[in-house]
Amino acid sequence: MTADLRALRLTVLAGDGIGPEVTGAALRVLEAVLRPVGITLEIGPQLIGGAALDATGDPLPEASLSAALAADAVFLGAVGGPAWDSAPVRPEAGLLRLRSGLGAFANLRPVRVWPGLERYSPLRAEVLREADLLFVRELTGGIYFGRPKGVAGNAPNRHAVDTSEYSEAEVRRTAELAFRAARQRRSRVTSVDKANVLATSQLWRQVVTEVGEKFPDVALEHCLVDSFALRLLQRPGAFDVVVTENLFGDILTDEAGALTGSLGVLPSASGGGEGPWLYEPVHGSAPDIAGKGIANPLGAIATVALLLRLTLKLEELAGLVEQAVGAVIAEGRLTPDLGGEESTESLTEAVLQRLPVGATA
Repeated sequence: MTADLRALRLTVLAGDGIGPEVTGAALRVLEAVLRPVGITLEIGPQLIGGAALDATGDPLPEASLSAALAADAVFLGAVGGPAWDSAPVRPEAGLLRLRSGLGAFANLRPVRVWPGLERYSPLRAEVLREADLLFVRELTGGIYFGRPKGVAGNAPNRHAVDTSEYSEAEVRRTAELAFRAARQRRSRVTSVDKANVLATSQLWRQVVTEVGEKFPDVALEHCLVDSFALRLLQRPGAFDVVVTENLFGDILTDEAGALTGSLGVLPSASGGGEGPWLYEPVHGSAPDIAGKGIANPLGAIATVALLLRLTLKLEELAGLVEQAVGAVIAEGRLTPDLGGEESTESLTEAVLQRLPVGATA
């Protein structure tokens, strides 16, 4: 993005469950911080997931993908839910196709423990001290995309096969992104694999090591996934940037939700290719509370900070949003998932009131 940007074209895929509620909250915050700097928000709503299946029979209609590709950035709420468990195509298939269509090969998931949330984590407060890490998860390879795939045979002789495959290019581009990110943080990378067993992990370790040689100012550590899973809960503050493959990244980033006590406060962004970045809170669609007005909007609002930082290069504004989120948490203003009594609306208003720009929407 250029410094003289006057409008942000944002394709919004609110999705299912609480997706529309938290997305609405996030857009109010985004508009509030952009208005004082003269940037207008041009919102183009489109369908994805179960909502798209119901309307078109496709979890990612062509119109949605085309709009996403034409945008400056894409904002996603959540997809899926039990209402589509028996559907011939899962709502989540739309998300996988969207990432592929955008060329999003890496997912960035920052994990920090906001002051005031320590008591909601199952870990001791002293363990959580200084926990501030960034996961970089590869998105396009690994077992999720392996072939052959499926269950065959009849009981009691059924069997299933999943294969995992990685190319050097897939590993290299993800590792390079992780090392560049580390240079903007504390210059440490931990690469997580299972190189003592898996051939894909042996390739992963070889390529990451080669990439690390091009970044002599960044310290590199290799760690087996089982060991890392334990260390993450023992001393999360020891890690800076963590880079890993698709399956391990999926599992470990959800484990990291234990640090904060709730997935509802975690943001994420997916990108790295030529297409626009895709922004989405980490949490799911939570259909059991959809429409009740109690969904936690903080993950979606924190995701706004990522958009400001990565797409618009507006670091100062990103910091203002994060400060406002931190302020309401420190004051104990929380939704029921964290033991509070705030509604989605009241918590969003509280964040808006704490923005130094003084904007309210």
